[in-house]
Amino acid sequence: MSQMVIGIGTSHSPLLAMQPEMWVERARDDYKRTRIQLCDGRVLSYEQLAADTGNRYAELAVLDHFKKQHAAAQQALDRLAQDLADAAPDVVIVIGDDQDELFNLTHMPAIAIFYGEKIVMHPTAEAEEHLPAWHQAALKGYSQDAAHVHRGAPEYSKALIEALIERNVDIGASSEVTDARAAGFGHAYGFVIERLFQGKRIPVVPVLLNTYFPPNVLRPARCVEVGRLLREAVDALPGNQRVAIVASGGLSHFATDADFDRKVLEALRTGDSATLRSLPPSAFKSGSSEILNWIMLGGALEGLRSQWLDYLPVYRTPAGTGIGLAFGTWR
Repeated sequence: MSQMVIGIGTSHSPLLAMQPEMWVERARDDYKRTRIQLCDGRVLSYEQLAADTGNRYAELAVLDHFKKQHAAAQQALDRLAQDLADAAPDVVIVIGDDQDELFNLTHMPAIAIFYGEKIVMHPTAEAEEHLPAWHQAALKGYSQDAAHVHRGAPEYSKALIEALIERNVDIGASSEVTDARAAGFGHAYGFVIERLFQGKRIPVVPVLLNTYFPPNVLRPARCVEVGRLLREAVDALPGNQRVAIVASGGLSHFATDADFDRKVLEALRTGDSATLRSLPPSAFKSGSSEILNWIMLGGALEGLRSQWLDYLPVYRTPAGTGIGLAFGTWR
């Protein structure tokens, strides 16, 4: 039987693919935001958020602090990469969110698995002109500076799809990228491959979760259940493959909510699926919806123990816009 040997969670924020000096440049966009979704369900403009928080994060939204957080984040990513190398997986399942990269509103499955041989990245850097320097740096870190081709796991992916269908999980399926400039794989997958694989061409099973686009976004309880069934399917497949599973994305953004992030991480650390199931769907809007990838990971972690978790609440502006960066391993 195949065996799940490691679980990994990692943020994939653009901040992780650029130098801290560019964090300041990235923050300039935050001041222009007119709709910032909070984990408590409210939607505020930047000015309203600043009034709500009293700009209490001003001392943290400075370059010197960004440099410290950048160094800590890169150290955490190095540790994840080493943990993955030590686990020596034959295949890596990546749970990520598709943001109008491979799928769009003409067809947006709630959850899909790609079973093609070639994972072709959507070359945003080629398709769009006049991108700011921070965006260009992020796209390179996302493997989206060109139509890079990474290795799929067609046979394993097909077997996994069939095993999930047998377990009453209705899975969308995709097998080919026909025109990468029009539609291809995005940052949730490219970041993991570029940053954690250390140049190795490990076969990848992309699990594409719709977190951003209503009305067919899975609820937290269903994410836990599908994660549990995904783990059950992995354990039941024939062969002796060593399998890694990675949640890519999150945590809270574009307004950082450290209390909510820590609640999610503590539930993942302790295997508290009841808390994960009960989290309110209203918290998972906009960028914070990527936390659903971690919740699905939580359902798949039975029998694996938390080895370490690191959390860095990043506040790019005095009002508290930014992201909760999180990293962790289960073995």
